[in-house]
Amino acid sequence: MNLPLSFEFFPPKTPEGAAKLRVARQALYAHKPEFCSVTFGAGGSTQDGTFGTVKEILDEGVAAACHFSCVGATKATVRQQLATLRAMGVKRLVALRGDLPSGYGAGGEFHYASDLVAFIREETGAAFHIEVAAYPEIHPQARSADADLQAFVKKVKAGADSAITQYFFNPDAYFRFVDDAQALGVDLPIVPGIMPIISSTQLMRFSDACGAEIPRWIRLRLQGFGDDTASIKSFGLDVITGLCEQLYAAGVPGIHFYTMNQAAATTEIIGRLQQRA
Repeated sequence: MNLPLSFEFFPPKTPEGAAKLRVARQALYAHKPEFCSVTFGAGGSTQDGTFGTVKEILDEGVAAACHFSCVGATKATVRQQLATLRAMGVKRLVALRGDLPSGYGAGGEFHYASDLVAFIREETGAAFHIEVAAYPEIHPQARSADADLQAFVKKVKAGADSAITQYFFNPDAYFRFVDDAQALGVDLPIVPGIMPIISSTQLMRFSDACGAEIPRWIRLRLQGFGDDTASIKSFGLDVITGLCEQLYAAGVPGIHFYTMNQAAATTEIIGRLQQRA
């Protein structure tokens, strides 16, 4: 399977979590990822952890993409952070509006991710490869499907190089989104984001929060397994491998795995795909 792969991690909160993530990263590096990305907490709340994890990945000889959110930020703070990342050797950013922390008032000089993308381009030229987010099943805060698509096009025109989607389980939603974006003149790679099914309760919670649709048949099967974690994981591997096979057959530009800082499920899925390719 000759398909570009990338992996997403979140900054660990404890020394034990950091140690486990190092082990997981080493296992995933065997698949020669194009890059590994590290998330950014609401309002930049994990900045130190994000930058520290990015530096570790770079020191391990792998390209790292730093998530970069602008909610509540000023041009001065963003300018300073961009300088820090350039000095670290970061060449790829995932530019996001980001979520407001609880109890945090709307502020800062950036209202949308497109504002951030435009500012990064204005400040740094071509120094960074800029990824933006795409929502095949519509951003949960969007006024309408059309408004969400127009917002995506605006981010692209502001200077994005490629996009990574929110995870999904219905490939038709992804294919339709790509077709609609291309009809509006978007010609950059839109890489599908894939979430391995590791925990039923975790998946339900994340999906309800981010607006990712869990098809009824998947939801009911997961509910039917109850606390049988082995059956949940086995079923999840079959579902996600099948999804990736459909995407691969359609010629997607890559696959981005939301690893949840674990290697086993992602590694198993990639291994199955390589056997069937």
